Amino acid sequence: MSRGHCILSHGFESGPDATKVTALAEVAERLGWTHERPDYSDLDARREISPVGDVPARLQRLVQRAGEMAARGPLVLGGSSLGAYISAITSLQVPVKGLFLMVPPTTMGPMPALDAAAVPISVVHAWHDEIIPAEEVIRWAGQRSARLLMVNDSHRLMRNVEASAQAFETLLRSL
Repeated sequence: MSRGHCILSHGFESGPDATKVTALAEVAERLGWTHERPDYSDLDARREISPVGDVPARLQRLVQRAGEMAARGPLVLGGSSLGAYISAITSLQVPVKGLFLMVPPTTMGPMPALDAAAVPISVVHAWHDEIIPAEEVIRWAGQRSARLLMVNDSHRLMRNVEASAQAFETLLRSL
């Protein structure tokens, strides 16, 4: 019997088999959670809409799927970068038990500023993120009393995949 379901969303110009979301899926499975990793690459390719593709359609795809899964039981959303952004925004529309956000953008062009439901939130961010300033994420996480892990890395978090997976495990075990 599953403890719940995790939807793990990849970052821009990445995919469902990306290193970080794959590591999170392995943690979820080991702890008895079902999981899925949607593919948003078709929407990321829509550069005629914005430099980061069709963000509203990406958000709507996650809201629809998350709504379906939340109706079945406990749901946790997680993601990296743009995947973290849409996960957090989705939590305002769909009931979730927790959020796991890796290098979340606090702004996304004309889209709403990063916001999230009042649920347990765990954030992993890089001190040397070249895209999203660490100070913005520290402030955002502090305003929500989120668990925050700052690592010596860049936006891709490639040196901290295992640390991210451990932080995700800590979140899932706390729910």
